Amino acid sequence: MSWITVIWSMVASACLTLAVIYCLVWFRDRRAWANLFFALTAASTTALAFSELWMMRAETPVELFGAVTVGRVALFVWLVSITWFVRFHLGAGRLWLAWTIAGLRAFALLGLVLMWQDVSGRALTSLPHVQFLGESVTVLGSVPNPLAPVAQFSTFLILLFVTDASVTAWRRGDRRRALMIEGSVAFFLVAGLGLAMATRWAGIQLPGTFSLFALGLVAVIGYELSRDVLRASTLVHELQVSEAGLRETEARMSLAVDAADFGISIWDLKRNEIWASEKWRELFAFAPSERLEFSAILQRLHPEDREGLLQAHAMAIAGSNGGRYQTEHRLLLPGGAIRWISCVGRIEVDATGEPVLMRDASREITALKQAEQEAQVLQREIAHAWRVSMMGQLASGLVHEINQPLAAILRNAEAAEMYLQHPSPDLDEIRAILADIRSDDERAGQVIDRMRGLLKRRALDTRRLDVGSLVGDVAALVRVDAAARQVKLNVDVPDDLPHVRGDRVHIQQVLLNLVLNGMDALNGARLEDRGVNVTARIDVASGAPIVEIGVDDAGPGIPGGTLVQIFDPFFTTKPNGMGMGLAISRTIVESHGGRLWAENKVGGGAVFRFTLPIAEDAASV
Repeated sequence: MSWITVIWSMVASACLTLAVIYCLVWFRDRRAWANLFFALTAASTTALAFSELWMMRAETPVELFGAVTVGRVALFVWLVSITWFVRFHLGAGRLWLAWTIAGLRAFALLGLVLMWQDVSGRALTSLPHVQFLGESVTVLGSVPNPLAPVAQFSTFLILLFVTDASVTAWRRGDRRRALMIEGSVAFFLVAGLGLAMATRWAGIQLPGTFSLFALGLVAVIGYELSRDVLRASTLVHELQVSEAGLRETEARMSLAVDAADFGISIWDLKRNEIWASEKWRELFAFAPSERLEFSAILQRLHPEDREGLLQAHAMAIAGSNGGRYQTEHRLLLPGGAIRWISCVGRIEVDATGEPVLMRDASREITALKQAEQEAQVLQREIAHAWRVSMMGQLASGLVHEINQPLAAILRNAEAAEMYLQHPSPDLDEIRAILADIRSDDERAGQVIDRMRGLLKRRALDTRRLDVGSLVGDVAALVRVDAAARQVKLNVDVPDDLPHVRGDRVHIQQVLLNLVLNGMDALNGARLEDRGVNVTARIDVASGAPIVEIGVDDAGPGIPGGTLVQIFDPFFTTKPNGMGMGLAISRTIVESHGGRLWAENKVGGGAVFRFTLPIAEDAASV
């Protein structure tokens, strides 16, 4: 068995296999130039192994010349391929130096091929043989090479190029790869070519063995590239897992969006392009293929709601609330129908802070708005029924208060009639009587107007209100009932209190309920303790100035366990109560932007307080 044939054949076959594999890799990805040059390096190593085996088996100078020529060409390809492999694999190295190396090697190769046959023909009179691995093989001998300095200088430039590229990669942070390439190229290149030159200089006869060193370098580089392949495979697997997770996330989000019945839109502010989901287009009544323009979307909105949406966008772009906004607006559909839409959105900015994207999720809330309107109508009906019920409680007192001016009118009318029967009636006295009749009539009319206002079905009519007049009207309504119950009603409202903003009848309804509850709490109390106090003051502790109105009594107070429940609907501490008065009162106060709460006083009794916003013009005074 010829070990030479086996070893050099194995070298050639291994390198040829790698060359084919990495050539196919490059063919699949034409940008992977490092793989192409490695394939050329492996293929040239195969050619080197073949030429060395041919030289060792050569029997004539012609055969030796052919083998040497193939070897020189293969060595040229090998050295140039290694240079450009380093350039593309490390992404470093000076281009001018790479091209210089290629030019010098080409010059040395061309000159040697043209003159070597003549030189070797004069030098070779016989083919020397040596024993190698148990066989007699042909060696080149000491044939002079006049271009050897050029080849040696190019080899030095290759080492310089690889070192420069490795240093650049090391500084860039790619230290393991730089060390692997620099070390392997320097070791195998110096070892292979250095051994050949040293044996020549020392006169030692050895066959060509550079392909063995070239195989070592090919093995190291192949291992390095295989790491890249393995890393790419790992990345592909991770990407597949990530894509699977992304698809699962998208499926869940799609399911959540469908379940919530949301429509999604994305507005690219830079390119002025709007993408919208099918559900969003359906909500806004746009065709699936219709190009979306913000101006067209704005025209879909009710004219009264357009400015509100523009302001919400402007505040979000300015960075308010973290770039988020939330709006509710009406859509005017092509058929004339109105659709309510709730929109939640967010503005996204780039690195410079400029807005680039506007994302929003919209859903229809028409049914919810209709339910709210129906609930408001029902609430007004309940509040009206409750006012009628309170009027029933005050009926006897109101009848008495009306009877007083009516009885006075009757007596004055009878007196005037008697004066007129006199032959010379006293006209001044009759005028005074008529003035009294007019005054009593106005007083009765005021009582009736107050009753009519509280009994009338009406929506909120927000206006500037004088707190003193507001409390005074309620005090006038309950004055007779308070006297009948032997309850002293005390009113403390400063004259300089600013006006508030609210609905007069609804606020009087709240105050009337609190005063009547206070008088109810005094049933069974001592005569000297039977008092209800109504106070009003400005509260600045909460931030913006507001007016706080309080109603307190000296009754037993609110049981501790029920203090947080007394505002719940249908909860009452009265034997015959409905449990709706305080619930309705809190709803009314909150609809005015205020707050209603209850406390127990330290010395006994309870106090109910509610706040009202100060009118804007009053706040600026």
